[in-house]
Amino acid sequence: MKKIHVIGGGLAGCEAAWQLAQAGIPVILHEMRPVRPTEAHSTDKLAELVCSNSLRSDDAEYNAVGLLHEEMRRCNSLILAKADAHKVPAGGALAVDREGFSEAVQQALEDHPLVEIRREEIAGLPPEDWDSVIIATGPLTSAPLAQAIRDLTGEESLAFFDAIAPIVHKDSIDFSKAWFQSRYDKGTGSDYINCPMDREQYYAFIDALIAGEKTPFKDWEKDTPYFEGCLPIEVMAERGRDTLAFGPMKPVGLTNPHNPTVKPFAIVQLRQDNALGTLYNIVGFQTKLKYGEQTRIFRMIPGLENAEFARLGGIHRNTFLNSPRLLDKTLRLKCRPALRFAGQVTGCEGYVESAAIGLLAGLFAAGEAKGAPVSPPPVTTALGALLNHVTGGAEAETFQPMNINFGLFPEPEEQKDERGKRIRGRERKVLYSRRALADLAVWMENRSLAAE
Repeated sequence: MKKIHVIGGGLAGCEAAWQLAQAGIPVILHEMRPVRPTEAHSTDKLAELVCSNSLRSDDAEYNAVGLLHEEMRRCNSLILAKADAHKVPAGGALAVDREGFSEAVQQALEDHPLVEIRREEIAGLPPEDWDSVIIATGPLTSAPLAQAIRDLTGEESLAFFDAIAPIVHKDSIDFSKAWFQSRYDKGTGSDYINCPMDREQYYAFIDALIAGEKTPFKDWEKDTPYFEGCLPIEVMAERGRDTLAFGPMKPVGLTNPHNPTVKPFAIVQLRQDNALGTLYNIVGFQTKLKYGEQTRIFRMIPGLENAEFARLGGIHRNTFLNSPRLLDKTLRLKCRPALRFAGQVTGCEGYVESAAIGLLAGLFAAGEAKGAPVSPPPVTTALGALLNHVTGGAEAETFQPMNINFGLFPEPEEQKDERGKRIRGRERKVLYSRRALADLAVWMENRSLAAE
C-alpha cells in the first residue's frame, strides 16, 4: 500500500497521521522544525501547545467544545487520549502539562511501526507522484508553501491577515428594538438585522470604543499592516467621532418599524453568517479590543444588551483557505483532489477544532486508500457541524475562522419539560449534546460496517 504524506506536525497533523496509522495505512509525517523554526514555537516537539495549556471546557452536556472532546474520545483520538493522560487541575476545563502532553504525542507517533517522521520543509506544492497528501500546516504556514497554494487556487483564496468581526447568536438579539431590513430594501429587502442608536447612545458608544483596552500585536505580527478595507472599528472611531456614523453605521436607506417617525442617528447592522441562519456577524466590527471589553462595549448597542457571542472579534496574522469555496465535503482541494487540508489552515479556530479536523482528514484519507470511503459525520454532531462550517455551511464571501459552538448545529426539535414548558436557555444545550452523541454512534456503526 502506498504511503500517505502528512505535512505539519501540529495537533491536526499528528491526529491525522495517527488515524491513518491506526487504520493500517503507512504514513510519512513531515515537520519543518527544527530545520526551519517559526516565530511562535519555542521547541521542536510535535503537537506543541503554543498559546495556552487549556483545551477549554470539558463539559460534554452544556458546552460545544466539551461535546467535541467527547466525540473525539469516542473516535479514538490521540490528542484527547494524551490530553487526558496529562491533565492538570483546571476546574471544568481540560488543561494539560504542555511539555508532558507534547512529548507523549511525539512518542506515540515515533513508536508506531507505520509512522515515519521526517524533519524537513516542504517548500512548495508536494510532488505530483504523492498520490495522497494531507496539508496541516496551521496558521503559520511557511511562505513558499503558502504562495504555492495561492498560485494554485487563485489570489483571493488564501488570507494572510485575519480581520474578524464578532458573531452573535440570533436568538439572543432583542427584536423589540432590532428589525430585519436591507438599505433601500435591496436584495430580499431583509438581508440584515438593524440595531438603531440615537445621538446620545452613539457618542457614548464612540467614547467607549476609544477608551477600551486593546490587545497589542505580538512581535511577529507587528510588521503586518492594517488594510484600509478592514480597519479596526476603534481605529476608525479615533479618526473622528462621526466617522462611523458616515461609514459602516450610516443610517440612510433604513426605517425603524418600532419608531418610524424618528430617524436613527446611527445603525449597527448584522449579516447572516451561516446557512442555518442561527449566527449573525456585526458588519465592519473587526477589532483589537480585549475580549472582556468587546462584550461590555458591544452590549451597549440597542438590541444587543443580552447578546451571546459565538465568536469575538480580532485582527492578527493568520493563514487560512477560503474553504467553503475550495474544499469538498471530505476536505479535498477541488482543483487537485490528491491534496487534503486539515487543521487551522482550513479556517477552524482553536487547538481542539484543529485536531478534530485532522482526525476527520485522516479518516477520509484512510477510507479512500482502502476503497471504503468514509461519509462525513452528521451535521447534528460537533464533528459534523464543524466540518460543515468549513466546507460549505459558512458563506464563502464572509468566511472567517470559527470555534465550535452550538450555533453551527441545526436547532433541535422543540421539547417540553415536565411542566409542559418549552425547554430554553442552558437546558436546551443538553438537547444538542444528547442528539449529537446518539447520531455519532449511528455514524460510527455505519462506518464500521462499510469498512468490513
